[in-house]
Amino acid sequence: MSDFDPVRIGIVSISDRASSGVYEDKGLPALQDWLGRALRNPISFEPRLIPDEQDRISAALIELVDAGCALVLTTGGTGPAPRDVTPEATLAVADRHMPGFGEQMRQISLRFVPTAILSRQVAVIRGQSLIINLPGQPKAIAETLEGLRDAQGQSVVPGIFAAVPYCIDLIGGPYLETDDALCKAFRPKSAVRVR
Repeated sequence: MSDFDPVRIGIVSISDRASSGVYEDKGLPALQDWLGRALRNPISFEPRLIPDEQDRISAALIELVDAGCALVLTTGGTGPAPRDVTPEATLAVADRHMPGFGEQMRQISLRFVPTAILSRQVAVIRGQSLIINLPGQPKAIAETLEGLRDAQGQSVVPGIFAAVPYCIDLIGGPYLETDDALCKAFRPKSAVRVR
């Protein structure tokens, strides 16, 4: 039996071609792998692979929140192309918008490509769940979650996941514990649970 709170996490890959079998989805395995290494909590994953259709994306997000997912991460569909509707679908189900997550993801991606300014990722709160749109590429998923380090392993740009556990605390979710070697969660001293 684990000492850590169990957590249910929704992972959603949004792609017309992957959902129709044209190519293999790489988003869901990338999310599951990173989260499995980053969190010490027992995790129940709720995976979904769906096409770039706004109504279906919104319905999947609502379904995952209603199923008790404290965190829902999406990958794909956040660019400027006509079929990229993940941000609109996410905002449509939001109680509150959390703009800092998208701002930080773009800052991280700008270290690699000038086209990072074309990404439209958003994060929102619905009920007691945090929903975050991530980039579509597995490498970019890890970079935005984990942040960037220099050759000595020191943090250069913080990843967004460092703020996720405290955000989930504040909205009434389970206490997430991270593997500090991969991604150290930040909480004020008063919010740290002593074991």
